[in-house]
Amino acid sequence: MTRKKGNIFVISAPSGAGKTTLCKELIDFFPELRHSVSYTTRPIRNGEVDGRDYHFVDQATFDQMIAAGAFAEWAMVHGNSYGTSLQTLQQAIDSGSDILLEIDCQGAMQLKKHLAEAIFVFILPPNLEELRRRLVGRHTDADEVIEKRIYNASEEIKEAAWYDHIVVNDQFNLALAQLKAIIQGSSY
Repeated sequence: MTRKKGNIFVISAPSGAGKTTLCKELIDFFPELRHSVSYTTRPIRNGEVDGRDYHFVDQATFDQMIAAGAFAEWAMVHGNSYGTSLQTLQQAIDSGSDILLEIDCQGAMQLKKHLAEAIFVFILPPNLEELRRRLVGRHTDADEVIEKRIYNASEEIKEAAWYDHIVVNDQFNLALAQLKAIIQGSSY
């Protein structure tokens, strides 16, 4: 009997749409679902842990990893580099593990070209006003960063059309239920 290959779930959303909170709930709900920990050059935020939230590296290290072909995808987002380890994905697929990736549209598009069998989900905010309210409410970014994120969100939302599934995070529990159904429907 052959072991099933692992599923790769790619979740994208504009900053502030609730992607991280929803993904944490999915990981808690599905004990067999693993979270892919990306690499980033972004400074560590208060409360984050290296190796759990991200692998925090400097730009020189990140550039060396690009040159070595270590990433399945990578992108520059909001002035910082982010990337997903090719080795991590391959190990998950080969071992039959399901893995969840939280990545931006640029990275998702790269993965779509190389891992067409992955399941791509885009999380939409209810509207840009609500998105702004959420970003301001986080108290983690300066006003100019928030404005950049709002502008980027309007561009990212245009990419939602090519994703396999679109979930609007207007009511958190409903959005979470929809994501659970997508994962359950793809895993069995």
